[in-house]
Amino acid sequence: MDRTLALAGLDDRPWAQLDHAYGSAEDLPALLRSLAGDDHDAADGALDELYGSILHQGTVYPATVEAVPFLARLAAAGHRGADLLGLLGGIAESTDEYGVAPGACRAAVVRQLPSVLALTGAGEAPVRQAAVWAAGHTGASAEAWPVLRRLWEEESDEVVRAELVTALVRLDPARGAPTALAALAPDGPARLRVTAVLACLAAGLPWDARQHDAVLAALPADGLVSAFEQCEPLRAVVGALFRRDTAEDREAAFVLLVDALRVPAPDARAEAVWAADHACMVSRSAPARLLPALLPLLDEPEPPHAVVALLDKVAEQAGAAGATLARLAEGDGDLADRALAVLVTAAPGPAAPLLAGRLPERPLALAEAAGARALGTAVSAPFPYDAALLDAVRRRLADPRAQGNEPIHLALLLASWGRRAASAVPELLDALPRIPLAGPTALAAVCPHDGESRTRAAEALRAAALHGPDEGRLSAARALHGLTGESGPLLAAIRAELTGGGRNVREAARLVTGLGETAGELVPAMRDALRDRPEGRSTPRGDALAELAAALWDVTGDAAATVPVFDAVIRADDGPWTRWTALRTARLAVRLGPAARPLRPALEDLLATPLHAPAPVLALLAALPEEELRGPLERTSLAGRVLDAAEAGVDAAGAFEALSALGRAALTDAHLHRVERLARGDRRVVTGGIESRIIRADEQLAARARETLLALTADTSDAPDTSGPMGPAGSVGPVLTAGTAPSGPPEQAARTPARD
Repeated sequence: MDRTLALAGLDDRPWAQLDHAYGSAEDLPALLRSLAGDDHDAADGALDELYGSILHQGTVYPATVEAVPFLARLAAAGHRGADLLGLLGGIAESTDEYGVAPGACRAAVVRQLPSVLALTGAGEAPVRQAAVWAAGHTGASAEAWPVLRRLWEEESDEVVRAELVTALVRLDPARGAPTALAALAPDGPARLRVTAVLACLAAGLPWDARQHDAVLAALPADGLVSAFEQCEPLRAVVGALFRRDTAEDREAAFVLLVDALRVPAPDARAEAVWAADHACMVSRSAPARLLPALLPLLDEPEPPHAVVALLDKVAEQAGAAGATLARLAEGDGDLADRALAVLVTAAPGPAAPLLAGRLPERPLALAEAAGARALGTAVSAPFPYDAALLDAVRRRLADPRAQGNEPIHLALLLASWGRRAASAVPELLDALPRIPLAGPTALAAVCPHDGESRTRAAEALRAAALHGPDEGRLSAARALHGLTGESGPLLAAIRAELTGGGRNVREAARLVTGLGETAGELVPAMRDALRDRPEGRSTPRGDALAELAAALWDVTGDAAATVPVFDAVIRADDGPWTRWTALRTARLAVRLGPAARPLRPALEDLLATPLHAPAPVLALLAALPEEELRGPLERTSLAGRVLDAAEAGVDAAGAFEALSALGRAALTDAHLHRVERLARGDRRVVTGGIESRIIRADEQLAARARETLLALTADTSDAPDTSGPMGPAGSVGPVLTAGTAPSGPPEQAARTPARD
């Protein structure tokens, strides 16, 4: 078939009525003609555009179905066979379907299977490999498996043979497993053996010494798997073992990683460190199990940066590395800064003099000591007071070269020490214009009970609140109110935000309740701000309106003014960008109690998204009488929805609060077992977010789950055995969660970092 025949009927298809990722598919005929042309650059561009439009980031569309026959015919005509078979395989692989019947795109590729299978006999190995990969993703085992199995007996190219092992198992795990086992032969090429290990895992075969030895012998194994798979082999093997979630497979992964970390080749150990990092991200028991094998790598002449990066994620468990980290922290450059940042948490005593000695050169360590990197997920106590470090902070704060985030972090560190840092009042006063948000908070925190310093601080805060830059007035007024009890400047600052539609309306509204009786003066401004709210939607505006309505309720108890605002904000939810505003509003509605009953329809609409259940459940429990908690709102049913959210790591804190509100009677034994798995299971629940904070967030979730489980079962005779099926491997040590004050003087209470 020539290329002209391959495109026969191209203009007969209803392209303009079909959609792809960018809208109408009317551009596809021109793209397909460019793809089929002799201009190599134009064909490359067309191929890129096809990937972007009909297989956009793995998503397929109605136009994809129509494009498949033309792609298959061009490949059969010998034109860009490997490229087009790769595209066809990606289409067959996709389960992310938009505007098309489930499985329609894969079915379109299956209809072209004769052409695809014919190309498994092509003269070029890359074409054969791509054909095998595409056929393996069709799911058409009856047609494709026998052809690929015969090819296995005939094929000599190791890359194609490796692809065949994967495809045979993918098409039929049971029938493909013997081929995968045979490919583990110790005299086989490393590529084939590594691929066979992954195939054995995919087939569900038990782990054994042959697979262990095959992986170790292949290291460094990066690049030894199919380019179509885009994975690092050791990490993929470890991940597959952890997904099985059994004690035996976890131990197999740990033994493999420990052995890999001992391989002399630097490239091999680099892969092992990367895989160990992944293990710690998915397994709660991994840090304790792997750190003894990782820490010796820090003693090498050129220690891997990746080890320090991993220790940063598990710093609470890295105390054994204190001496080595201290030695590294005495060096220069980024590695020294990162090592000191870990030491700040792992061993703060030795970290203090090191930080004091080179404060300007250690921004990451300073941020860690200040708590600024935690952003609500801190699991360690504030950095302990140190006199030498206080002197260094004062000197640096007085240095005009300290710019950007640095003076903010310096102020936060001072604030965490409270009045023991009172000697820093002069430097904070001078720095106040540079840090209008964090500065006032720190100044109020360190200010002594009386004396000239307190007088000067109050005067400076008063001036900043009344005459300073707009962005800092609210912060200064809040600090002044906390320091002296003066409410006038705070009332003025809040009123200015409300009447001027400032950026800080939400924060201003939050401060209203704390004013007590004097907040009544703000009621007219609050009512005007709610009545004159502008048209249009935005997350900040929705959050501000909800907080403002909640503040009005707190001051006046006026449900008639509050409930319609809450209802409007919740109903404005139209997808991911506004969903969290609606959920935050539902949490605010809890404060209304039974007065929130008219919100029931809006709250039930929110409840329709299962993973966002905790907030509407809490609001409904507060608003509705017990007799209305029936049917879909029955307590046991709500408990299941809340647990779905907790297990997905979505609003876990809200989920545990909701479980406590639902009460023990609402939870079945199955529910309690699910809470136990959240508390003591080995697999991490939090798997997304900012990478450096994922493990800390998961440890916080586990701690909250344990607290909830204990509270729910404390007074019941049928409490589950909390050492239960998770076993010791699934347990984690005690942690201090954000918002929980550590032992020690009041000045060391946990704090939330300010932002300038």
